[in-house]
Amino acid sequence: METKPVWIEETYVRTYETDLRGKWRPSCLLQNLTHTASIHADHLGFDYPTLMEQDMVWVLSRLKIRFHEHPEIGQKVTIKTWPKGIQQKLFFMRDFDLRGADGRPLAVATFAWLLINPKTRRILSPSVLGGAIPDNGGMSALDEPLEKLPIPGSLAEQISVEARYSTIDLLGHVNSARYMDWVCDCFPSEDYLDKQLDWLQLNYVNEIKPGERLSIAAGQDAGDPLHWYIQGSNLATGLKAFDAEVGWKDGSQ
Repeated sequence: METKPVWIEETYVRTYETDLRGKWRPSCLLQNLTHTASIHADHLGFDYPTLMEQDMVWVLSRLKIRFHEHPEIGQKVTIKTWPKGIQQKLFFMRDFDLRGADGRPLAVATFAWLLINPKTRRILSPSVLGGAIPDNGGMSALDEPLEKLPIPGSLAEQISVEARYSTIDLLGHVNSARYMDWVCDCFPSEDYLDKQLDWLQLNYVNEIKPGERLSIAAGQDAGDPLHWYIQGSNLATGLKAFDAEVGWKDGSQ
C-alpha cells in the first residue's frame, strides 16, 4: 500500500458536539483533529499498540487553532492533516486545515507532539522512533511557532475542578480535550453569544492524574480586552498544569 504523506478525513458536526449556539465546541473540534491524526499515524505505521509494545506513546504537548468560521450542527467538514517535521529537536509537528463542503476555510491548526515512555513518563528523543515520518517539506497550514506562553502573575481564579472518571483517558491522566473545556468554561456563556473565538493556544505542562484538583485562573491582557491568559495550577502537587492564551473577535456567527 502506498504511504500517504497527507491525510484527508470527512466528518460532520453532531448534535451532541455543539454548544448553546449550535456551533462545534472547541473541545469536540480538538477531538476530531486528534482522531484524524491518530488515523494517519496508524496508516504510517506508528499506531498506539505498535508503539506501546516498544514502550512509546504519543502525547500532545502544545497546540494553536485559528478559527475562520465556527462549524455548526450538521455541517460537513473536511479535515486535511500532515506531519511537517521536527522542531526544537523534540516536537513532532503536525498541521491541520479544516474546510466546509464548499471548500470554504473553517479553521487551521498546528500541533506539537512528544514521544514519551508510558511507564517512566520520560520524554524520548525523536531518534528512537523506528521508520520515517514524512515532513512534507515543512508545508504549513498555520506557520506560527508554539513557544512558551508569557502568563502574567496577576490572574484571578475562575473555576476549580477535580480530575474524575469522565476526564481520564487510557494513559491514566486527563485527556487533552478536557483542558479545552476548562479553558472555555473560564468565560460566561453570554460571551459566546456576542463574541466569537478568534484563536487559542494551549500548552500542556504537567499531566493531571485521577483525584487531583486544579485551580484555573484567567485575566485580560492590560492592552487588549479581547486577549486573555489562562493558567491551571495543580493543587495536589503544586505544579503548573497548563498555560493558555485566547483571542476573541467582536460579533457572533
